Amino acid sequence: MAKNTSLYFRIVEGRNLPAKDVSGTSDPYCVVRVDNEVVARTATVWKNLNPFWGEEFTLHLPTGFHVLSFYVMDEDTIGHDDVIGKISLTKEVIAAQSKGLDSWLNLTRVDPDEEVQGEIHLELELQQEDQHTCLRCHVIQARDLAPRDISGTSDPFTRILYNNHSAETSIIKKTRFPHWGETLHLRLEQGEEEGGCVTLEVWDWDMVGKNDFLGKVEIPLACLRRTPPLQGWFRLLPLGNTEHDAGGRLGALRLKVRLAEERILPSVYYQPLIDLLLEPVVSPAQVEDPTPLTLLEEVTTVESRQDVAMTLVKIYLGQGLVVPFLDYLNTREVHHTTDPNTLFRSNSFASKAMEQFMKAVGMLYLHEVLRPVINRIFEEKKYVELDPCKIDLNRSRRISFKGAVSEAEVRESSVGLLQGYLSSIMDAIVGSEPHCPLVMRVVFKQLHKRVEEQFPQSQHQDVKYLSISGFFFLRFFAPAILTPKLFHLRDHHADTRTSRTLLLLAKAVQSVGNLGLQLGHGKEQWMAPLHPMIFSSVASVKDFLDKLIDVDHDNPEVSQRVMFLPCVTVKEGFLHKHKPEGPQLLKRFAFKKRYFWLSSETLSYAKTPDWQVRSSIPVQCVCAVERVDDNGFQLQNVMQVLTQDSEGHTHTMYLQCKNVNELNQWLSAIRKVSIYNEHLLPSFHPGAHRTKWTCCLQTDRTAVGCSRTHSAVTLGDWSDPLDPDAEAQTIYKQLLQGSDKLRKHYGQPEETDGAGEEEKPVSSETSDVLKGAAQRGRAVAVRLLDVLVDLERVHSTYQQREQEDTSSSLILPL
Repeated sequence: MAKNTSLYFRIVEGRNLPAKDVSGTSDPYCVVRVDNEVVARTATVWKNLNPFWGEEFTLHLPTGFHVLSFYVMDEDTIGHDDVIGKISLTKEVIAAQSKGLDSWLNLTRVDPDEEVQGEIHLELELQQEDQHTCLRCHVIQARDLAPRDISGTSDPFTRILYNNHSAETSIIKKTRFPHWGETLHLRLEQGEEEGGCVTLEVWDWDMVGKNDFLGKVEIPLACLRRTPPLQGWFRLLPLGNTEHDAGGRLGALRLKVRLAEERILPSVYYQPLIDLLLEPVVSPAQVEDPTPLTLLEEVTTVESRQDVAMTLVKIYLGQGLVVPFLDYLNTREVHHTTDPNTLFRSNSFASKAMEQFMKAVGMLYLHEVLRPVINRIFEEKKYVELDPCKIDLNRSRRISFKGAVSEAEVRESSVGLLQGYLSSIMDAIVGSEPHCPLVMRVVFKQLHKRVEEQFPQSQHQDVKYLSISGFFFLRFFAPAILTPKLFHLRDHHADTRTSRTLLLLAKAVQSVGNLGLQLGHGKEQWMAPLHPMIFSSVASVKDFLDKLIDVDHDNPEVSQRVMFLPCVTVKEGFLHKHKPEGPQLLKRFAFKKRYFWLSSETLSYAKTPDWQVRSSIPVQCVCAVERVDDNGFQLQNVMQVLTQDSEGHTHTMYLQCKNVNELNQWLSAIRKVSIYNEHLLPSFHPGAHRTKWTCCLQTDRTAVGCSRTHSAVTLGDWSDPLDPDAEAQTIYKQLLQGSDKLRKHYGQPEETDGAGEEEKPVSSETSDVLKGAAQRGRAVAVRLLDVLVDLERVHSTYQQREQEDTSSSLILPL
């Protein structure tokens, strides 16, 4: 049995931030830390005191966390970035919000004494000596201490205090991973050992000025009366004198944070639930018949519908049944739709499942289609505007060297630019049919068939195209064009000018996806200059959709078992690779630019994407992938990939990324493909070896690592590997929350005494159908509830065992 912690957070926007620049504005961005690790950085919003980011992240953690912190920074092109303020949320605060936290929170000032991190390894015991008691503290080592010096390191020493007694270790210079191996003794007078806390503080020694606080540990003296001695890693805590900002003088952030902690049972316990979910897909019944899937939809809230849909998509992908699963949902949706104009227009289960399915299997395809034109738009930064109310002639002067231009000239130039961009986008999409993932094409073919069966009339001949283009253009390509950052097409949000261009193009692509049927009826008549091009694209779009669904999977047995095969390349891009030619080359110039490809089998690289010769590292040889401390090479955003050859020798490759988000994405991607490797390392050196390790100062290159590895810490995204047990647990929890509703709705049939509201007369045939559906629904609900009861019993048993294992021990060390 394992525990799974998923932490979701969305940085929505900020308001009333203080001005940090001479211009009276700021250039804010957010840095997110989980305990000691920087896990995300938003894009910078330039010259704005009320920025909107809208960036969201999901982090999978193996052993939980303590504090989630959001730092708002002001980016400066010269010098260091300014700290505006921060928001810290403890795990307990987040967990207390069962539906998640969604609110505005005031920023507080950053106090250096509260910015502590790291852990310390101690062994403590009370020893009896004659008439006195001696407190013995063996200070072994510490790791990942906060950097307090300009070199990115610290000069740490420790001090133990109890009542008026104290003792100190020696100072170890220039390290965040000190090894002391010293024993400190405090002789306690008679009566002093009655209660109180032993405090161990870690300080950074400074030759000039006062020492800097690095953290503390407090241990009740009563805990030391046990034998054997108390030993372990202890998390360093802040000084505890935080002064909260009053009245929001530093501004506020709107945050959405949600924590999910699950106890994942062995697979055998989830199999009955999986069998029930697969039943209506493997053995389809009547469309009207209640099934476990329809019951799940009944108890799923609007807020959780997207997450549940994504989980179901991954379950059926793993089972190789995603095509019949989506066909089942789409068939029900089509069957219950009487007006074709409303088909898939709501956020139904079918709509959400299709939307999440396209992200899961089609993101690399989307990147291939859109990235060239999106990059071109970002690079050109042309001023484009069609709305007469928004045309700014001062900004448009750059399009002409003739001085001032008229509004008509701005519109003419804008129309030309938009037509050029739109033409490139549409050419890329309609020419992408061979590159579209096969499983997407099969799903669209099935959808086309169901819609055609439901609406065969000639006046509805476009509905079968609209059903596909509604997903393909309106829910897939148009959102990616509007916000490329959120689809990983760009590292930063668009500036104001580029953002407007993208908005107009997204509107045009939506109109193309609607086959131009709504053009001329809306309020935005200033889009009319693009209407001819949109109308001319409709024929090519229909032709493209016909080709897209022209796949030979009519055999039911074949279509049911279309397996989800992930693309060969999981991630690719330029990185700077360290050239290992000895200690003398551990400089900036030793990192050479190379193009990397990561698949489920290899990590390969070459000089350029088109280079014929590639060097490859088998993924199965990866034993750790970790970030490198900035002090290792005096460079930021460096990671290391540790591999082990057939003879058991460990090799290290250092790679530099262009920013912290790219660093985290590569770390997560390589960890995902290697998470089940044998011989994963439990520890590593976060520094570099130059006669000695820059992190812990040990001289032996083969010395055991001084910091814990993070092989199971990954970012959640569309490339997540399938984890059937975790996904089944998510569905179980959703059903458990709605179990009372199921019992109430599908309990014993209600008896009427005739005194109630007069019922409408129904035919005997209709009555039989309704009674039959109710009976079948009740039978399905009973089976489902029985499975939930069994799972709940197993969870209770495991929870009781855990409590018994931990009730007799004090969980002080990490």
